[in-house]
Amino acid sequence: MKRTIAVCLGLLALASPAAAQSPVAIVEEIQGKVTGAEFMDYVTPKSVIKIGDDGSVVISYLNSCRRETISGAGTVIIGTDESNVQLAEVKAEKTNCDSRQLNATTRETREAAAAVVRSANSAAPVATPPLTLYGASPFIEAKGRGKLILERLDVKGERVQVDLEGRQFKGRFYDFAGTGRALTPGGLYAASFGPSKVVFRVDAQAKPGATAIVGRLVRME
Repeated sequence: MKRTIAVCLGLLALASPAAAQSPVAIVEEIQGKVTGAEFMDYVTPKSVIKIGDDGSVVISYLNSCRRETISGAGTVIIGTDESNVQLAEVKAEKTNCDSRQLNATTRETREAAAAVVRSANSAAPVATPPLTLYGASPFIEAKGRGKLILERLDVKGERVQVDLEGRQFKGRFYDFAGTGRALTPGGLYAASFGPSKVVFRVDAQAKPGATAIVGRLVRME
């Protein structure tokens, strides 16, 4: 019995680091035969993606803002800031993104968001928002049903409400580009969904439409 317990504890110790790993990249596009990942999967270091002859995948790293288009038969091993690609062809570019997307609704950033809202509603200077979007059509992660509300803070009167019924992609992704909607470049916004609130500024040079997802991702979780 003692030996069995020791073996179990050892296996748990080995499994814990993997379970604790945070996502480092998102899968933005998939074409053809690809195994090991699907569109809009978050992937962690050492994840393995296999691509067939006619396949391709676009992977965007959340911290390094490196966006890779990988095509042709081969294997992709996810790193922390870039992929280790075997056999397949890689085209990489640096794109604009904010490395804080994954933590945009943690306690600290919720408090920062509240401070931004307070300053925007008073005569005080507006604090630096916790998130910047580099695309004017947000790609929102909001799971399930509820009212998604985007309200401009620096100019009164601009407000967008979307009633989500749980039928968004994978039950949690809603793309403003898919509905032809866009926010105002340079605008300061608060996004609310249930108890979650994120304050962000749209970059002054942001373009509408289906720009790189990593640059316009807002996580309402």
